[in-house]
Amino acid sequence: MLEVSPVRAFRDNYVWLIHGDDPTQVAIVDPGDAAPVLQALQQRGLTPVAILLTHHHPDHSGGIPALREAFDLPAWGPAGEPVAGLTATVRGGDRVEPPGLGLTFDVIDIPGHTAGHIAFHGHGAVFCGDTLFSAGCGRVFEGTPAQMLASLDALDALPPDTRVYCGHEYTSANLRFAQAVEPDNAAIRAHAAQVAAWRRGDRPSLPSTLALERRINPFLRCDEAAVQQSAAQHAGRPLASRIEVFATVRRWKDDFA
Repeated sequence: MLEVSPVRAFRDNYVWLIHGDDPTQVAIVDPGDAAPVLQALQQRGLTPVAILLTHHHPDHSGGIPALREAFDLPAWGPAGEPVAGLTATVRGGDRVEPPGLGLTFDVIDIPGHTAGHIAFHGHGAVFCGDTLFSAGCGRVFEGTPAQMLASLDALDALPPDTRVYCGHEYTSANLRFAQAVEPDNAAIRAHAAQVAAWRRGDRPSLPSTLALERRINPFLRCDEAAVQQSAAQHAGRPLASRIEVFATVRRWKDDFA
């Protein structure tokens, strides 16, 4: 099983460290802030060998220049999104092999949150930035609801035991919304109780798995009758397609208190 460890940044970001065959060597995923990463590397005795970036937002990319200055690392990120410090850009269908780790990751295009958002998939894990969250998904800033739904479908097509490493600790808030959409969903209630216990102990709620997300995440459940009915009730009209269901639920989440 792939070894991955978190570094906390800002208020609720996770920077993920992917450990290689030699567990002291790591690739850094989405380093929005260099300072906590540099501290973690020193405290844990780790050597960085590469940076993987899912999208251009500063809370994911802002630490790249300082890390590359300190370590002269290769840095892969999405084609079409200008980011300071990248050494190569990639798009869906490309493959990335961070040096010295003995690991290979396939790139998946998942636009919607940003225009060129990508994910890195391999070894039973997917690093999906701000497209898929546990029990939620990212806001649609630069794409369309149809693009975002297609991106979630692409992630949902991965094996059910795929571990999901997303960019933020949003799970508790997302589960509150998921319960509003599906108040009778026992899996959501059960996982909300589990996450509450983890968070009381300051334990991350991540990674999730796709198998779990298919049971609790309204944005992966647009084909479920309960989600469709709830979305139509919220919209006050029948919804003609799963894209309309998704767009309605996403707008509902945008305004959910």
